[in-house]
Amino acid sequence: MHVDLTGDQHDLAVAAREILATLCPPNRVRAAWDSETGHDADLWARLAEVGFLGIAVPDRFGGLGLGDLEMALVLEEVGRVALPGPLLETAAAAVTLAEVGTPEQQERWLPAIVAGEVVATVAVPDQPLVVGANVADLIVLNVGEELHAVPTAGCEFIEQTGCDRSRRLATVRALSTGATRLAGDETAGARLRDRLAVGSAAVLVGIGAHLVQTTVDYVQQRRQFGRPVGSFQAVKHRLADAHLAVEFARPATWVAAHLLAIGAPEAPVAAAVAKAAAAEAEATANEHALQCHGGIGFTWEHDLHLWLKRGKALEQAYGPTRVHRAAIANALLGPPAAGISSGRRCPGTARPAEDGVDVR
Repeated sequence: MHVDLTGDQHDLAVAAREILATLCPPNRVRAAWDSETGHDADLWARLAEVGFLGIAVPDRFGGLGLGDLEMALVLEEVGRVALPGPLLETAAAAVTLAEVGTPEQQERWLPAIVAGEVVATVAVPDQPLVVGANVADLIVLNVGEELHAVPTAGCEFIEQTGCDRSRRLATVRALSTGATRLAGDETAGARLRDRLAVGSAAVLVGIGAHLVQTTVDYVQQRRQFGRPVGSFQAVKHRLADAHLAVEFARPATWVAAHLLAIGAPEAPVAAAVAKAAAAEAEATANEHALQCHGGIGFTWEHDLHLWLKRGKALEQAYGPTRVHRAAIANALLGPPAAGISSGRRCPGTARPAEDGVDVR
């Protein structure tokens, strides 16, 4: 399947790049790292002003009324600037509320999210840690097969250490009630997980694109043996491989976002393809950017580590590559035979980590 951007979508992507580059220079990301919460309230308010908190929220709630593909275009630029804060999670929670929230829940939460007055986040099965729980006002999560939107005022949080201090993590204990239950059936939770996979893929594409461009600029300036490092064939090969991987992952993400927006039955597999391709592309760009920068790439003073660490965090978020590859294989070949399941723990191996979201 081939997806071409419309003129309006192309203009949105260009505008998002210009706006986010202005609003979020590297020094602002560093400030979020050093802050108490990792959240920049002023930046969040500016994102609300330009409409980025309501990209896919219906216009009757104050949003722009666009779709998953437009949201992916903005999220790619979010990755390009390593934007601090849970914008991906807030966007996914808002779309879920718009799709399956009760009228009362929609009226209570969606206009406030769009206006920047409410920060939302999500908790999904097999994702032990919740992003931005320390600053969120609302959390969308699974209770069995049901989805609930739970105000965080009654939740308990324990902050956990992560490699990216502008993307704070926590375990959450939440209390659900009948009033917090969303109206959708069990497929709503699956759509939320697919949306998070596609959204994180878009962010990873942006991170990878930034790492490639930053490294190209650096190797053109750095000289060794009387010539630019970028003229060496080994450096050219590394950057060509990274560029090719990112350019392959971008259309895969667009296709997945489009299929998700129209509710196509192929959307879950496309989401798995997008997340696997984007995570691999970012990992390639991450490795080659660090190698081509040489010793300076390891230093705290250089901005490179802001993107390297965000990329490493998102490679594992919302399903690591091996999980999405397994989903693709199951869709193409059928589930594994008995005794070959990757979900079983071999004798003598360590137990998996406990799920950090405890819902009662």
